[in-house]
Amino acid sequence: MFELHITTAELVLIVLFLTASLIQLLYYLIFYLRTGMCRHERKSGETEPVSVIICARNEAANLKSFLPSILEQEYYDFEVVVVNDCSDDESEEVLKKFTLEYDNLRVTTIHKESSLVHSKKMALFIGIKAAKNDLLLLTDADCQPVSKYWIASFATSFKENTDFVLGYGGYLRQKGLLNKYIRYDTMFIAMQYAGMAMAGLPYMGVGRNLAYRKKVFLENKGFGPHLYLQSGDDDLFVNLLAKKANTTVNLAPGSFTRSIPSHTWKRYRQQKIRHMSTASLYSGLSKLLLAAEPVSRILFYTLLLVLILITNLYLPLGILAATIILTKIIILALVQKNLGERDLLVFSLFFDIISPILNVSFLLNVFFRKHRYYEWK
Repeated sequence: MFELHITTAELVLIVLFLTASLIQLLYYLIFYLRTGMCRHERKSGETEPVSVIICARNEAANLKSFLPSILEQEYYDFEVVVVNDCSDDESEEVLKKFTLEYDNLRVTTIHKESSLVHSKKMALFIGIKAAKNDLLLLTDADCQPVSKYWIASFATSFKENTDFVLGYGGYLRQKGLLNKYIRYDTMFIAMQYAGMAMAGLPYMGVGRNLAYRKKVFLENKGFGPHLYLQSGDDDLFVNLLAKKANTTVNLAPGSFTRSIPSHTWKRYRQQKIRHMSTASLYSGLSKLLLAAEPVSRILFYTLLLVLILITNLYLPLGILAATIILTKIIILALVQKNLGERDLLVFSLFFDIISPILNVSFLLNVFFRKHRYYEWK
């Protein structure tokens, strides 16, 4: 007859493993599944004029490649405001040429001779102040809308009580494992902020594809208490002001943008450290929700391995782990389909294991370099 002998230490580890497993399931079923199940029909009805805001520093090549796809959008009334921020490349010449070709392009220049050292927030503030319309749609110079109805998709997402519309800004598909990981990480972050926003807990958006009302920006004195920070023009602004009642998510296929990804690990690492430098300023609830998932994920995989090695509970542990992993893979497949990232599924389990470890290393860099100046580009 089979006898099960479990020590107190093993029992504690089993309880921790079951807790981590439950937390993982809850995140996927309560938050992430919403991103995978989100369906959008083409909306119609009364809309408002839109101002697209783009801040560009030494982006001549990207402006040549991507700006026409924004200027030629199918929408009845919109302008594109480009803030040429201290560029010393050919950006000014490129923009002058485009202003002759497109009546809806407006350019504001910040000259490099200025002695003021500033972040992207100042450039955004100048662009927003110059905007004629209340609906603002933000993107970057290295971003390209996937559809000519990108502006229309965001405009029709606004209702009378809507102040924020969160969109998906993915990266272009290229060769190599780094590109796949960058796209997976970007997709996972979007799965988090979109799913939580749809559950009534908005905490961030991405400046590559984000819309909000100008009056909200001005009524709250721009970037408010975070003006002094080099980063946070998108996530901290949303974290401060976005609520369940005034925020919606737009995951319609035509609403996406695609950006040029980092081509080297060093550049990607610098970008992640810059993005994470604002996490400590999120609301308490946001920090708790964002920390609980990766911590439980690390515990899930670590304790699974430990318990298999030190106990004879192979069958129940295997069944439970397989159930959770299969659930995660199914939901990730739905999310990847919804966000147009279908080729990542085969790498998902590997990335699911290594991503929290990498993020911990990035956060340690943030902690030890918290006073460092981060370039906004």
